[in-house]
Amino acid sequence: MSANFNLTAVSRKDEGKGASRRLRHAQQVPAVIYGAGQAPQSIAIPFKELVKALENEAFYSHILTLTIDGQEQQAVIKALQRHPAKNIPMHADFLRIDAAHKITMKVPLHYINQESCVGVKAEGGAISIIANDVEIACLPKDLPEFLTVDFAAVHIGTTLHLSDIALPAGVEIPLLAQGHDYDQPIANVHKA
Repeated sequence: MSANFNLTAVSRKDEGKGASRRLRHAQQVPAVIYGAGQAPQSIAIPFKELVKALENEAFYSHILTLTIDGQEQQAVIKALQRHPAKNIPMHADFLRIDAAHKITMKVPLHYINQESCVGVKAEGGAISIIANDVEIACLPKDLPEFLTVDFAAVHIGTTLHLSDIALPAGVEIPLLAQGHDYDQPIANVHKA
């Protein structure tokens, strides 16, 4: 993992729509952190700090350090609510992590060698991307920033599935454990 994300937060006692609205007017984003056998805790994060972190794609698939009232906690972002018109964060959910337990979350797929794909360059096909992310399960120390899918040797008429993704050590795709019928397509090369 290349980037470290640190967010500062303060615990909050007021809950509900009115309290959340007051926080947003004060340039704070209401949030909650839960999991790892601890009670859920309502927190507030500075708006500018969260927006800056959200600009980086890696933020969504990294272990974050949340400093809440001076105490550091490791977490991952589990859910983010945005304003429907302004696309600004309205609320965030964070999941505390325990280094000894697996976590399940979505990570982005990065498709490489699309320009040099045999099915496109030599056979005149086109690439259709079906999935932009995939749900994985792993220990927090094994969490990848993204997964790579290579198109270099893919011919026309070929469909790539979840089982075609090269997974790093310690990472698994839960859907594949359910059997061959759950091996969903992620991309294909077809006639243009």
